[in-house]
Amino acid sequence: MYKRIQSCFTSSWFPVRPGFHAVAQSSVLALGLTLISYSAFAADVAGMVKTLKGTAEIERDGKRIAVAVGSEVFAKDRISTGANSSVGVTLKDNTQMSVGANAQLELNKFSFNTTSHAGELDTSVKRGALSVISGKVAKANPDAVRFNTGTVTLGVRGTEFIIEAGDEE
Repeated sequence: MYKRIQSCFTSSWFPVRPGFHAVAQSSVLALGLTLISYSAFAADVAGMVKTLKGTAEIERDGKRIAVAVGSEVFAKDRISTGANSSVGVTLKDNTQMSVGANAQLELNKFSFNTTSHAGELDTSVKRGALSVISGKVAKANPDAVRFNTGTVTLGVRGTEFIIEAGDEE
């Protein structure tokens, strides 16, 4: 029937059914693994596509994904736009980026702490135009934000700017 075990939460003893420990341990383990895998996945999401005109794609882990409004953007993604196309991306720190026609943007690094606003943003504009309104990472630590082209690395000291790069592939 029931046997008495000591609770890990209190110093008192309480009755439990036989087999309870196995069920409780497996439930706690499953919950822990779910939370760990979810938090690891969620931490990688850098932002989201908010607007799309024309066609665009994201290259991720060697695969090409068609962009749609609501598509998630991750660190290490490469965003490419077609002719007469543009993509608007908002990152978790509220940085807004508008990628122009025939452009290619690589999001090299992105991290953001929602409490302290600490983080890092490192992108490369391979070709085309990029318009940016900086977010919380740039406001908290301007030195942590970099936009690169083949010839220039731009550090952010203001809140809005435009970069135009030639073909660097």
